[in-house]
Amino acid sequence: MSRIGSLPVNLPAGVSVDVSDTNLVSAKGALGELTVQVNPEIKVEINENIVELKRPSESKRHKSLHGLYRALINNMIVGVSAGYKKELELVGVGYRAETKGQMLEMSLGYSHDFILELPVEVKIEAKTERRSNPVITLTSTDKQLIGHVAAKIRSLRPPEPYKGKGIKFVGEQLRRKAGKTASI
Repeated sequence: MSRIGSLPVNLPAGVSVDVSDTNLVSAKGALGELTVQVNPEIKVEINENIVELKRPSESKRHKSLHGLYRALINNMIVGVSAGYKKELELVGVGYRAETKGQMLEMSLGYSHDFILELPVEVKIEAKTERRSNPVITLTSTDKQLIGHVAAKIRSLRPPEPYKGKGIKFVGEQLRRKAGKTASI
């Protein structure tokens, strides 16, 4: 029995979910609308304020699809009702970030600046306060998209283990290494 797939998804107030004949599940909420195409083998049922998914058999493939689509539908419902937020911190001397509309310009210690154009579904904000590291805040309704964008930004200068310089998530614990030790 799938542990994730068998859990029902509760609909918060203000969110409506529709299922079409082709198993296209769409959710509308205060923050927008998202859709996901569900495999035809998995049946989606809506009863009052609960969304349930049913699988045809106990095979490994059906169990994995069951849990996958339940998680995708849950992420979609949370996204249209509350949204998702990721914060990235730039740690290093001279590192800076600026936004111009959907363009993010970063100086990360290389000979050139990085300019990224972000999708319109992702809202971006860069803050730099005195005596603190610049922080990039990403907000979106789509969990997969915001995770992909945050990972792409982080990959431009991943944190290194000796001094901790680079782009890291706020609250991320880094494994630090000891530097060289002098021997006599």
